[in-house]
Amino acid sequence: MKSHDKRSLIRAVLTCLAVLALTPLSQAQDADSEASEQARTTTGRAVVYQQMDRASLESLTPPARLRAVAKGGFAPTEIWRALEHGEKVDCLDCIPDVSKLLYNDNATTREISAWWLRRRIFGVFGPGQVYQRTLATLADRAQSEKRRAYAAEAIGEFLAAAGSRHLALAVVDDPSPLVRLSAVKGLQRMNSTGPNGELSVGLSDSDAKVRIAAIHASTRVHGFNDIAALSARLDDDSSTVRTRAIEALGTLKARDAVAGIVAKLSPANEAAPSVRAAAAAALGQIGDGSAREAVQNARDNDPDRFVRNAAAIALRQL
Repeated sequence: MKSHDKRSLIRAVLTCLAVLALTPLSQAQDADSEASEQARTTTGRAVVYQQMDRASLESLTPPARLRAVAKGGFAPTEIWRALEHGEKVDCLDCIPDVSKLLYNDNATTREISAWWLRRRIFGVFGPGQVYQRTLATLADRAQSEKRRAYAAEAIGEFLAAAGSRHLALAVVDDPSPLVRLSAVKGLQRMNSTGPNGELSVGLSDSDAKVRIAAIHASTRVHGFNDIAALSARLDDDSSTVRTRAIEALGTLKARDAVAGIVAKLSPANEAAPSVRAAAAAALGQIGDGSAREAVQNARDNDPDRFVRNAAAIALRQL
């Protein structure tokens, strides 16, 4: 073998040996560097957390704690914190205790309890489980009206589509205004008008609070289109209901209701300034030019300053 070939071979062998010798060292250095970075990060996080209120830090609620707070004797905020931090905790044994909170007198406790329960398919939605018992409570007239109302709220919070049928039935048939009110709110929570448009029935309920809740829901439930039922509230006995109905028609930009709203601009037809001001504002929202003359007349001649101001603003939109 020629001398230069030998030298080339020796150089190649030496290079391989050097690479083999350095590789573990390089890996060890990388590992040391990564460990050092992790230590710095962990230490820094610990220092930051030391400056924070322990109660504000996110942590999982142990199952024993969930059961304890659900059984009572704790402040509402403690119950809320335990349930929120126990969102991902597996605890089938907790379900019976938490389900009792659906009938707690604190509205937020009821809402968060329903939220926690609806995330547990197994143990909540099966035959004979929490969901079905709640439906049965709503339908049972032997139960107090408050308990039935709380059941309606829970059904809305469970967000199970089949529940809308039970809420709709309560809107139409339950003798208690409190239950019907909760049922209307439940339909709104579920974004449902009811299987047969029962939300519209709530618009003509004998109780003003139920009518107001149904009007409120009409602008928030996707697919509501019963403008005629909403327009019928323009002549409601309650000035609050008339005001809310006009506001809803404006929000929905209901051109079919323009003539009725224009009539409410006149002091001869509507004594309440709040209703006339709402009418002016709604006509501006709808933007139908046919109302311009009536709105201009309200701006110039209405005896109430707030109505005139509302009409002046509406004119800019017409």
